Formats: sequence, C-alpha cells, structure tokens
Amino acid sequence: MRIIPAIDIIDGKCVRLSKGDYSTKKIYNENPLEVAKEFEAHGIQYLHLVDLDGAKSSHIVNYKVLEEIASKTQLSIDFGGGLKSDNDVRIAFESGAEQVTGGSIAVKDPKTFEGWLARYGSSKIILGADTRNGKIAISGWLEESEMELIPFIQSFAQKGVEYVISTDISKDGMLQGPSFQLYKDILAKSDVKLIASGGISTFDELPELAAMGCEGTIIGKAIYENKISLKQLENYILSTS
Repeated sequence: MRIIPAIDIIDGKCVRLSKGDYSTKKIYNENPLEVAKEFEAHGIQYLHLVDLDGAKSSHIVNYKVLEEIASKTQLSIDFGGGLKSDNDVRIAFESGAEQVTGGSIAVKDPKTFEGWLARYGSSKIILGADTRNGKIAISGWLEESEMELIPFIQSFAQKGVEYVISTDISKDGMLQGPSFQLYKDILAKSDVKLIASGGISTFDELPELAAMGCEGTIIGKAIYENKISLKQLENYILSTS
C-alpha cells in the first residue's frame, strides 16, 4: 500500500482544515517545499497536493507551489482542488503533476472529466469521491449533491476510471480513525484502486487498510500533529517494499 502524505495549500502555505471547514484553518508551515523535502528525506515517494484556494474559486490557483515541489523533489505528485477546465488540467500537468484528481467536475460536468480520461489515460486521472452521509460532496465540500457514493464510483469505473480517492468528510482532520466500513463497501462493490483518505490517527490503522485492499492511504493531520512519525512511515515503507 502506498503511503501518500498530504499538503493542503491556502495562500501558498501548508495548512490543515477540520471536516473541510475553512474557518478551522491551521497553518503548519509557511513553506510547503520544506515539508515536501522532509517527506522525501524519510523515503516517501508520493505526495497528495491540494489547492484549497482553487477548490474555493473553481480554477487552479497554487500551481506555482506544485511547480516548485515537482522541480525540487523526486516526489510523484497527485494534484487536486478546483480543476474545472481542460486548461486547469493542462497547467497542472505542465507544472509537474504526475496525476490529477477531479471531484466536483465529475458530478457537474462528467463529459469534461471523461474527456480528460480519454486524453491522458486512466493512470493519470483520479476520481475524487468525497462523501458526507453517503452522498457525494463537491465544491471544496461546501455543497452536497444528490448522488450516492457507491453508484457514483461504479458508474465511473465502467467508464474506465482506475484510481479513486474517497474521503469521509465527517472524519477528515478529526484524528478519530478512518471509515473502515466505507472502504470495505467500496472495495466489495467496485473494481478500483482505492486510496483511503480522512481520519487516519494512529500507525496501527495503516496495516489494517492495507489488509483490506486499499491501494494507497493519504495521511495529513496525523503527521502534522505527531500522531504518526515520519520514522514510522519510513520503516513501514522499507518493510513492505
């Protein structure tokens, strides 16, 4: 299972929110590159980079941060937050993203999202299936749609989606453990590479998610609040590689 630390960006700074609520913003570092380099120094190869300004304003904003991290580390970066147009995705890839994540766009403009899949291939485009109360949430989690989570994932899996990031918003940033049952349900009912996200609070949850069949796990606040150490992650990566 891939270990994928998260860096969320507001105003070019590394922050975390609780349950996606912008009023809960906590700044952890003014310099995201510094954070990314520390991840890399501990054997981490992947990064989940989220443009929270972009998610709010519905177009890519913090691509310069992406460009800097991509050019000054070897990390394989998946980038998301506010990607709404072909131009946004082009900028993200030109700025060094290895993969991009589309969430709201897949709900509001599925044809555009399917166009990205066709153009870049299923290994490059991740479906963001973030959920609150079993429904898909969109627009930086500020809106709830009427779409049910699992049928939504199934419909895009049929259209060629390979990778899915699913965040249970009620868990995100709360350090109370991930939604194990949710991930079991997704894996039982769809054939996708599932990346678990939201609520990771202790190291022991990682082997459990791996045993369940998750392809990757995104870890955010647990790292920043020292609930999981980078040394633990380094040892885990070495022991499973």
